[in-house]
Amino acid sequence: MSRSTHPHQPSTLTGRVADIDRDALAAELDEHGSALAGQLLTPGQCREIAALYDDAERFRATVDMARYRFGSGQYRYFTHELPEPVRELREAFYPRLLPIARDWADRLGRSAPWPDTLGEWIGMCHEAGQNKSAQILLRYGPGDWNALHRDVFGDLVFPLQVVVGLDAPGTDFTGGEFLMTEQRPRAQSRGSSTTLEQGHALVFTTRDRPVASRRGWSAGPMRHGVSTVRSGARHTLGLVFHDAK
Repeated sequence: MSRSTHPHQPSTLTGRVADIDRDALAAELDEHGSALAGQLLTPGQCREIAALYDDAERFRATVDMARYRFGSGQYRYFTHELPEPVRELREAFYPRLLPIARDWADRLGRSAPWPDTLGEWIGMCHEAGQNKSAQILLRYGPGDWNALHRDVFGDLVFPLQVVVGLDAPGTDFTGGEFLMTEQRPRAQSRGSSTTLEQGHALVFTTRDRPVASRRGWSAGPMRHGVSTVRSGARHTLGLVFHDAK
């Protein structure tokens, strides 16, 4: 489990994220490139966020995945005027994930340009021309799926991101597992799947993870996607910690 055990769950989203056991989270990310972070949103909060999908003024762009051969289904990018729970979750996760990001960069011999606050980092993204919101609300129906990909969006990249399930698997939809593949050196790729429960978060790598070898550390390239939804409707919230060009 990636959550420490306390008798009472914190009432705020910031408190719930702060309650995540960062050591356990880091260990699981090191091993698999992804890690469940427990339930952060209530069913009511999930329904409220999913319902925003039909409020077009909340979003800067809508992408039809079939049109671009990204899969099938649709997603929308929020404007910078984020709904309060989305803003709070993103700001709470950044400092929680920052030590892990810096540790990965050190092992891989990469620069770690990320300052202590999300505001400073997003300012750096905007100065580099990455000034579009990358926070995503996704909607899948029967037969929809998402091709394996990476959410890089520009030269400035934060190496971890978060997806939160907004519907209940087995009740609101079937299928639609979160997929990851890892390209292994001199071997075939390895795949994994995760069933994302309603309100639960999954932290995962944006592009790769450190992999130990006899010569030290190397980058293990990874991609993520979603398996075919067999029935119902599946909504997810994507939190990305860098902005897009």
